Amino acid sequence: MTNIAPTLQTARLTITALTLAHWEAYADAWADPELTTFIGGKPRTRPESWTKFTQAIGLWPLFGYGYWAFLDRETGAFLGNGGLACFERGIDALEGFPEAGWAFVPAAWGRGLATEAMAAILNWADGQIASEIRCIIDPANVASDRVASKLGFTRFTMSDGALGPVHVYRRPAPGAA
Repeated sequence: MTNIAPTLQTARLTITALTLAHWEAYADAWADPELTTFIGGKPRTRPESWTKFTQAIGLWPLFGYGYWAFLDRETGAFLGNGGLACFERGIDALEGFPEAGWAFVPAAWGRGLATEAMAAILNWADGQIASEIRCIIDPANVASDRVASKLGFTRFTMSDGALGPVHVYRRPAPGAA
C-alpha cells in the first residue's frame, strides 16, 4: 500500500502529493466562493480548509489512495486538488467504494484540466484498486457532469447527503463487464 501520493504527469499538469508548500494556495482556493459554488455552497474558513487539507493527505496511509495537488506543469502554480477518497459522507451509495473528486481554481475552468487530471488518476487507480469507483456531483454542476461522463462514470442514483442533493455516479472496476 502506498503511504504517499505518487507523482503523475500529464501534458499540462504535475499531479503530486499535497504538502505544506501547497497550503496557502489551497486555503486561498477554498476561500473562493466561486470554487465552492457546487461543493458545499460556501467558502471554507482557514480552520475548515486545514481540516480538509490534512484529511486529504491522511487518506494515503489508511487506504493507499487519497488526494493530490494539481499544479501547472510549466509554472508550478497550484490549480486545484482531487483524487480518490473515503470521506464517510453518510451517503449509502458511496459506502465501500473509493470516491473520486476534483476541484480547480476558477481561472483553470473550461480548459479540460479536470478531465486530464482525473484520467491520469483513474489510469493509475486501475492498476492499484480492483474496485468500482464512485463520485457525487451537484445536480446544477453541468461542467462536472460532462467530466464524469468523459471519464466513464454513469449516473445511477440521487442522494440527499450532508452537501445537499447530489447525483451519484459509478465507474466499473477494471475488467468488469
